[in-house]
Amino acid sequence: MQLIHLVAAAAATVLVGVLLLALVARRRRYLHVVDVGTDRKHIVVLGGGFGGVYTAKALEQLLGDREDVEISLVNRENYFVFQPMLPEIVSGSIGLTDMVSPLAHLLPRTNVHVREVENIDFAAKTVTLSPGFLPRHNVLTYDHLVFALGNVTDFRGLRGLPEHALPFKNLADALNLRNHLIKALGEAAIEKDDRLRQQLLTFVVAGGGFSGVEVVAEINDFVRGSALDYRGRIDPKEIRVILLHNMDRILPEMTEKLAIFAQRKLAQRGVDIRFGTRLSAATGEAAILDGGERIETKTLVSTVPSSPHPLIQSITTLPKSKQGKIEVDEHLQVKGTDDVWAVGDCAAIPLVTGGNCPPTAQHATRQGETAAQNIVAALAGQRQRKTYTFKGLGMMGSLGHHSAVAQVFGLQISGFLAWLMWRGIYLMKLPGAARRTRVLLAWVLDYIMPPDSVQLKLSSSAGITQEHFEPGQDVFRQGDVGDRIYIILSGEADVVQMRDGKEVFCTRLQAGEFFGEMAILNGSVRSSTVRCKAAMDALSLPKREFGLLTANLPELKSSFEQVKHQRMERDEATDAAPPTISHFPAPVTKPEAKPN
Repeated sequence: MQLIHLVAAAAATVLVGVLLLALVARRRRYLHVVDVGTDRKHIVVLGGGFGGVYTAKALEQLLGDREDVEISLVNRENYFVFQPMLPEIVSGSIGLTDMVSPLAHLLPRTNVHVREVENIDFAAKTVTLSPGFLPRHNVLTYDHLVFALGNVTDFRGLRGLPEHALPFKNLADALNLRNHLIKALGEAAIEKDDRLRQQLLTFVVAGGGFSGVEVVAEINDFVRGSALDYRGRIDPKEIRVILLHNMDRILPEMTEKLAIFAQRKLAQRGVDIRFGTRLSAATGEAAILDGGERIETKTLVSTVPSSPHPLIQSITTLPKSKQGKIEVDEHLQVKGTDDVWAVGDCAAIPLVTGGNCPPTAQHATRQGETAAQNIVAALAGQRQRKTYTFKGLGMMGSLGHHSAVAQVFGLQISGFLAWLMWRGIYLMKLPGAARRTRVLLAWVLDYIMPPDSVQLKLSSSAGITQEHFEPGQDVFRQGDVGDRIYIILSGEADVVQMRDGKEVFCTRLQAGEFFGEMAILNGSVRSSTVRCKAAMDALSLPKREFGLLTANLPELKSSFEQVKHQRMERDEATDAAPPTISHFPAPVTKPEAKPN
């Protein structure tokens, strides 16, 4: 009995101690926060990735409790994402919030502005941020400005990719991809149409670098593991996972030996690697390769190409490299300036060994520390600057299913040992002991339990979207349910009908015309097939949103009803079934002007 009391007392003592430590830590965190003053020096960091966070973190350590310097960080989210673990969100190996850390906790002395940057005035030394709850801008003045905006996925110039390819760059992309995979498997399990079923069970990833390889590995593990939940309704042999790469081997950053090992492992697990192929276009039904081959799929993930942040592209006064990155010197100071700095993927940073730094976390974190030291030296009036000399420790890449490749300190490691090293190193680099513990527990559970296929729907409707169609592709078919109205932005489409077992041409639609409203207004199925004639871009408005517009805009509804009656009268005169198109704009009546 005494032993039980002693154990209970010890446990209570430990619990009280942990609570006191937590309260002290919380107290210290808030004591570091200082009020904004008008006579302080102000350092503004743009971006909350590795480069931006580690710059601000190093500044906090170097400046200590000095109240004559204020630090601000601007980011569109209030959290920091540990990017190397992003692919594991897709498979559910770790929880959604286990790899994100609130910026306010990581940077207790920094003012975090969860806004978009709209404009920078280098002459006035101001940064204009987007409005918050009130429709007014927030303007920050700075003494030193740090660019750490990273790269963004850029599909411009590639037909159909902005509309139909899934990017993989941030947390929202990972969650969206996971939800899409779960939906595709669920639909395939009940789909009777063989062609659609095959599209749903074909998963294509473009890009054979680290991101593409890690994503395709997680997708492959997840869809093949989750297929078992459908009790025989999905045959694993039906699943196709395809990786497209325009070179003769994947992972070109690593040695040929490790790249070949990675290729062999992925192939053994069912991944079809297509070498020397480049993605040139996409539709809602297919990935189109540069040679013209079409891969029928409802899931296309593209990890390439990437480009500098749009804000950097819009600034013409900064010196930039051919790739559009900000040019800096060996001290990470933007060339031609004395108060602007750049770190991370958005900067062209020279290496002491030649060339520029690769876009990896190990470089971005150390660039942030170097930039912080040089900024503090500049504030103190010191002319001596620290040169960025880091050469890199190596590279690692996960292949899923407890396998990886690693090239560290000149050693080449592959398989299970490399996987343990990959997880161990990234676990130690993950900020915060609490998150390390959560991730470690999640990994242990993932090792012994099947994947979780819960779909998180965060929005009720996709709203109006833009879609791309390639020649020969059906926008919709005769007999389909009327669920959308389309407005052609560019290209052409043919309207055809099946009459007496023969396909009859009705008319051709061009830019500015709309179609698909008749089935919605009539509450019927599609009476015609609309087929893309020339590569076409169109706005797609769902039935729900179309109904809201016509219900709240009587003039718009009246215009569509007028078109409907005109079409029906003309089709009755020609003894033809009414097609689901209107090849002239709806004449929306403008309301009369009212006095102010």
